[in-house]
Amino acid sequence: MAATAISQPRLTSSSKTESYIDNKRKEDIRRANITAARAVADAVRTSLGPKGMDKMISTASGEVIITNDGATILNKMEVLQPAAKMLVELSKSQDIVAGDGTTTVVVIAGALLKQCLILLDNGVHPTVISDSLHKASQKALDVLTAMAVPVELSDRESLIKSASTSLNSKVVSQYSTLLAPLAVDAVLSVVDPAKPGLVDLRDVKIVKKLGGTVDDTELVKGLVFDKKVSHSAGGPTRVENAKIAVIQFQISPPKTDIEQSIVVSDYTQMDRILKEERNYILGMIKKIKATGCNVLLIQKSILRDAVTDLSLHYLAKAKILVIKDVERDDIEFITKTLNCLPIANIEHFRAEKLGYADCVEEVSLGDGKIVKITGIKDMGRTTTVLVRGSNQLVLDEAERSLHDALCVIRCLVNKKFLIAGGGAPEIELSRQLGAWAKVLQGMESYCVRSFAEALEVIPYTLAENAGLNPIAIVTELRNRHAQGEINAGINVRKGQITNILEENVVQPLLVSTSAITLATECVRMILKIDDIVTVR
Repeated sequence: MAATAISQPRLTSSSKTESYIDNKRKEDIRRANITAARAVADAVRTSLGPKGMDKMISTASGEVIITNDGATILNKMEVLQPAAKMLVELSKSQDIVAGDGTTTVVVIAGALLKQCLILLDNGVHPTVISDSLHKASQKALDVLTAMAVPVELSDRESLIKSASTSLNSKVVSQYSTLLAPLAVDAVLSVVDPAKPGLVDLRDVKIVKKLGGTVDDTELVKGLVFDKKVSHSAGGPTRVENAKIAVIQFQISPPKTDIEQSIVVSDYTQMDRILKEERNYILGMIKKIKATGCNVLLIQKSILRDAVTDLSLHYLAKAKILVIKDVERDDIEFITKTLNCLPIANIEHFRAEKLGYADCVEEVSLGDGKIVKITGIKDMGRTTTVLVRGSNQLVLDEAERSLHDALCVIRCLVNKKFLIAGGGAPEIELSRQLGAWAKVLQGMESYCVRSFAEALEVIPYTLAENAGLNPIAIVTELRNRHAQGEINAGINVRKGQITNILEENVVQPLLVSTSAITLATECVRMILKIDDIVTVR
């Protein structure tokens, strides 16, 4: 009786006031999320910087990729934990925004999460951490912008420096002297004077061809097809003063729209059918020849053969060079380059829709052949890069590295500021945020201070990957920055600390700013999650 009497007031009191809710599960889920995301960050941490290691990725189909591009590594990883997937998305978005710094952004996010765990263990509320992170990232952007050096697009040297910094951390770093100027020229040739801030990297086409070495990579003013000319019927393989037509119809006898079979009982009827076919094709080729066209690019066809042996024979007789099986996605690029219009029907075949070039020829390269179109009249603002490599792994990695270098130049076109590399901006940020944290009050100052500490992960990892003593290097870096040497950074080649701007290690401002904003956004999102609900 006494027991019930004691338990009764508890019931009434609990209905009036807030009852105690068990928060353990929410903390566990937050901890699990952070741990999973940090595991992903640690996986790519070793591939940061010029002395970073490469990862060998073996896919389910047995194909092997060797790379140290953060976005590629994370893309190919099969990540199951939802919070860890957010880090994969994070590196993807950095790849879209800036193109470079995909490893950096994940490493920063991992370091921030580590600091968040410590703060959470000390009983700081996630919302407080999240808001402080936001404030600190805004402040960090101001600090970075104050450090940046403006650059002009006419200053080719600076552009090449930043492209070669991006290439130095790649597998093909020994070729950076060749690939960096190539990337700069490629981007500058597609910048439209009317819209100077916009660069569409789809206007730079990268064609990969096995054979040779990366040294043989070249920039082609014109078009390159990784195909042979169709010369089964002995057509020409080189045409000068070419008039080029891009056609989307088939030069072959028509088929019926419905599936049916035609039964021919009589041999004379058979002859008539063949004769009709021949006349049909000849009629088409006469129309083509009448416009003076002597090079045909034929789009791949799904419905029926784009060209038959018979039509190839007649085209060869008419001295028309044929390149068949042009991919559908390439049509837009080709017409933009050649400054011509695609022709969808034989009836619309007119001279004004043709493109003009000085020379179309087939060139032997390695064990295969390619077709080059050079000297194009009124060429659109596009360019083609022909990448060579001794094996498929080197080729793919060269393409990825070149893409990163192109993105770096694109960043500089969009936002014309350079910033030092080699861990200099991160240490400077860490120092200035640490000083700012002392001015703030309450929990905010704790959170900002831990944000500042987290940024030291970049120079620490750079030193660690280069086999230097990270603690000594980072301490020395802090010391230099405290003395006012803003651009002091880790010189990985000499293994000591130097003024990194004089060593030509530079990166675009956009890469650093977007890395910090995206990383903080991602961390704030992970912090805000307190439960995972699986829906069947």
